[in-house]
Amino acid sequence: MMRGGGWFRYMHSTNDAKPNVTRRLLLRVLAYAGPYRRQIAGMLATILLTTGLGLLNPLIFREIIDGALAEKDLERLHILALGLVAIPVVSGGVRIVQRKLNVSIGEGVIYDLRVALYHHLQQMSLRFFTNTKTGELMSRLNNDVVGAQNAISNTIVNIITNVITVVATLAVMLSMEWRLTILGVLVLPCFVFIARRLGKRLKAIAREQMSHNAQMNAMMNETLNISGALLVKLFGRIDQEVAHFEERAADVRDAGILRAVLGSQFFVLIGLVSVVGTALVYWVGGILVIQDAFTIGTIVAFGAYLTQLYTPLQALTNAPVDFAQSIVSFERVFEIIDLPLDIAERPDAVQLEAVRGALHFDGVTFRYTVDDEKLLSDVERVGRMDNVAATRTGRFKRGGNGLAAVGMAHQARELALHGLTFAIEPGQLVALVGPSGAGKTTLTYLIPRLYDPTAGRITLDGHDLRELSLATLADNIGMVTQETYLFHDTIRTNLLYAKPDATQAEIEAAARVAHIHDFILGLGEGYDSIVGERGYRLSGGEKQRMSIARVVLKDPRILVLDEATSHLDSQSEALIQDALSRVMQGRTSIVIAHRLSTILAADKILVLDRGAIVEQGTHDQLLRLDGVYARLYETQFSQQGQPA
Repeated sequence: MMRGGGWFRYMHSTNDAKPNVTRRLLLRVLAYAGPYRRQIAGMLATILLTTGLGLLNPLIFREIIDGALAEKDLERLHILALGLVAIPVVSGGVRIVQRKLNVSIGEGVIYDLRVALYHHLQQMSLRFFTNTKTGELMSRLNNDVVGAQNAISNTIVNIITNVITVVATLAVMLSMEWRLTILGVLVLPCFVFIARRLGKRLKAIAREQMSHNAQMNAMMNETLNISGALLVKLFGRIDQEVAHFEERAADVRDAGILRAVLGSQFFVLIGLVSVVGTALVYWVGGILVIQDAFTIGTIVAFGAYLTQLYTPLQALTNAPVDFAQSIVSFERVFEIIDLPLDIAERPDAVQLEAVRGALHFDGVTFRYTVDDEKLLSDVERVGRMDNVAATRTGRFKRGGNGLAAVGMAHQARELALHGLTFAIEPGQLVALVGPSGAGKTTLTYLIPRLYDPTAGRITLDGHDLRELSLATLADNIGMVTQETYLFHDTIRTNLLYAKPDATQAEIEAAARVAHIHDFILGLGEGYDSIVGERGYRLSGGEKQRMSIARVVLKDPRILVLDEATSHLDSQSEALIQDALSRVMQGRTSIVIAHRLSTILAADKILVLDRGAIVEQGTHDQLLRLDGVYARLYETQFSQQGQPA
């Protein structure tokens, strides 16, 4: 039995959204077939050829019955029998060629769509990825792309084939007996009626199934990666996650079952209509044969043509349903391709040849907003959540603030950053300090244009960041984040991500600066050692030194660092501190400082609180102010002690 009234829910789905099959959309769909014009032309030629060959068999049967058998002509019988063998052989060879052309077009369309999707996704801002589940993107890149490809390589091809077959068969039938032809097509309104009744339900179920597939894929992506699996095990939530997955998998199952059952109902009813039409033709045709209106061979041939007519008619009746389902896939693919870019490069973007590293923030305000027009539709992302699932999506209402309970000012606010104005000169080291949630990381994200300011502007060497090419920013700004991400690949590959053409000597030099070279050589495979999923085979300190080596290899003019070392052992912390001090030499550096040694070395300290710069200056200047920095120094930094 279906769980939770699945049948009733699907049969009476409130999701009545229909694919808007406009001329513009159809032209856009067909545009993906444009690069394959030659293959399509060749396939159309094979369709015409196979259709023509298919029309010969009934004529041969008629000739055998009315000619060879009636006249006892053995020679003619031999030739006609040979023709019955030759036609399928030739037709089979042509169909093989047709299939090759068809697959070439279909796989080509899959390739084009996936590349277009992936390219566009890579251009999306960080805001998009923080509001979209990875599993849904995987669903679009896989399931929906294949569904869209089906419209090009199968649905449209089948429609063309069936139209040609119907027209050609009707022409032959009319030339043989127009009265029986009209009688045979009288059942066509029944085809249309059934298609319209069941087609709407099948279309709605197809959309539901895609949505449930996306939700299931999203959950698998969240819980089957190393971080998700670790979280599930640590909190003992295996049973709950399995239960949640069962719900999503059951939704997919229920939709699949109902879609298959309704599809079977459709073809059974269409088949019954075909039987009625065939019976009518043989009944009336039999009467005409008895009345000597035409021969037995003619009615046999006519019956064969009738089968050839009803088969493509059935397919054409279902074609709008198939095409609508494919259009749903195209809509989901185009939804991503059409998403506007938050961080777009101007056509006349400036490419700086030499960057000095002067950064100026001028009245910068930033708000974390969610623009629905720049995200995937909500209906595709929202699932049935309860308890733990609601916690994961942040749907529980917030209660009292935990910080207030211990006498600290909370950082909850509407604006992440407000009215930031400061200057960083080339080669300066600027330390960012402040309570957790004050906006330090958000500030650093604005420098490489992971986000754009809501108001105000940021300039690099006098140029607004929005006027510069993205390549200029990527080439000249390097970031070492608190959470180091490594690909499941070799150490060498992960380091080369910063500079693909780097030599082995350059790689090793960068590793020495980061104090990771000797460790790498101690591994079994050296630089060819696999780091594991997200680098989980390495310790926190080793991953961070890998990240530092990677940015050293990149050799940027501006460094943005999250100097998070509090969770490391003293040896790793000392190595990382020394590595950072080497890396920052001669560069403009912005550091989220956690160590007193970094703060004391800074040319300028920016103190953030609730998204605003409340103090700025050197260590001694800020201590004399006896404000926020002085309190932070007393609670966080003073116990670290002055460096020797």
